[in-house]
Amino acid sequence: MTFLLYTLFFLSALFLILVILVQEGQGGGLGGALGGAGAETFGVRAGGVNKVTFLLFGIFMLSAMSIHWTTGDGTEGSVLELNENIQQPEGAGAGAVDGAGAPPVDGQ
Repeated sequence: MTFLLYTLFFLSALFLILVILVQEGQGGGLGGALGGAGAETFGVRAGGVNKVTFLLFGIFMLSAMSIHWTTGDGTEGSVLELNENIQQPEGAGAGAVDGAGAPPVDGQ
């Protein structure tokens, strides 16, 4: 199941990048630089390209969330718990700078 989710995630990301690059923006975009390949592939109207983009985005987001939900504990490796796991080296007080024994900044 996990392999299928990772494959879906990777393929949706790849196709999403390709579809976005082919789209013609206000400045012409990469589609114009490649000889109008985007217009030939998806038609003259951009409505179909926008629908494909939103569909791929939805697949990308759902697969990313599914990978997160199915692989281990949700709190594992949390940034919020990072400070609790860091241990201060001995002798590093509040006034020490890199353990060099420099005086505190506030002059105490």
